[in-house]
Amino acid sequence: MSTPAHPSDSTPSRRSGRPLGVAAIGYAFMGKAHSNAWRNVASFFDVPAFEQKVLVGRDATAVAEAAAAYGWAESATDWRAVIERDDIDIVDICAPGWMHAEIAIAALEAGKHVLVEKPLANTLAEAELMTAAAAKARARGVQSMIGFNYRRVPALALARELIAEGRLGTVRHVRAAYLQDWLADAQAPMTWRLRKETAGSGALGDIASHAIDQVLFLLGDQVSEVSGRLHTFVDHRPGTSGAASGLEEVTVDDAAWATLSLTSGAVASVEVSRVATGRKNSLQIEVYGEKGSLLFDLENLNELGFLDATAPAREQGFRRILVNEPEHPYLEAWWPQGHIIGWEHTFTHQVRDFLLAVRDGTQPSPSFEEGLNVQYVLDAVEESAANKSTLTVVRH
Repeated sequence: MSTPAHPSDSTPSRRSGRPLGVAAIGYAFMGKAHSNAWRNVASFFDVPAFEQKVLVGRDATAVAEAAAAYGWAESATDWRAVIERDDIDIVDICAPGWMHAEIAIAALEAGKHVLVEKPLANTLAEAELMTAAAAKARARGVQSMIGFNYRRVPALALARELIAEGRLGTVRHVRAAYLQDWLADAQAPMTWRLRKETAGSGALGDIASHAIDQVLFLLGDQVSEVSGRLHTFVDHRPGTSGAASGLEEVTVDDAAWATLSLTSGAVASVEVSRVATGRKNSLQIEVYGEKGSLLFDLENLNELGFLDATAPAREQGFRRILVNEPEHPYLEAWWPQGHIIGWEHTFTHQVRDFLLAVRDGTQPSPSFEEGLNVQYVLDAVEESAANKSTLTVVRH
């Protein structure tokens, strides 16, 4: 039997032996976080050779300044021209969600490996088109991944290992609450994240997508039914030009709640808010099983709480695991024990895993299919909320 060619041998970089060429599209919040990861990943992990070729944005002056600051060789304003370049092998999409589908599909069709920020798209229809394009491209050795970076928090990766090893026994229920307060002030101005045409949804797509992905990731499970509710507490906000522009209507949710029935029989509750006064970036996850429980809070991301219910009752209690040992996921690359890492490291881990998948010709995770599964749940929450909490069956 003949040995198949390396799945990525057809890419220009494989043919020429040159480093992989990377283009990032978007240079604001997520573009900065991703750029930091690209700039640092090779200093800590053994990854294939690559070059930060070009950073793309709409404002020529601003993107040029960002490219120089973030370590990119050049900047550009036309993403379509960039993805057609022979020296570009990877396209990292950090632009707002309304642009994801068009860019990702075009890049995949051009034979570029694609990393795209979550959520996969603003609409279910767009997410389905992206997933179909990814499957077609995969047959040609072109890889794709969605950026749910919290999968790369070492404490949460450890939590998944403990659950898979059976340390909790049968998981009965999960609580996931992602709470922020950056919109708690009713005078906080409008942004693109508060308009449905650009954001798709509010707290639901922005942060519930993370919470739902964690439920699926940690348990290796699927959602079968959903009951959900959405609410907007501040329905008008000052325009982006200040008082002169008057008030603009907020067309997305400030907060969302959902109860998820899982195929395993477990039940998960999800609560998210961007008006939770005092909560800055708190993703709290609690997993309760017959033999033990786990606790996590993103605001203390180096710690995992673990209770072993098989121990004698007089010895039971949550113990604090400081997830900084070389034996813990990803941490062999970083600092000596006890020297904590931060939020930005999750993006470095993400780029590392993506590059290894591209090198090895393997499907990285989370795939677009996994992103689509989250999108189905988000869509079901919206449908349930519109129907006044009617139970909604989730598609797969």
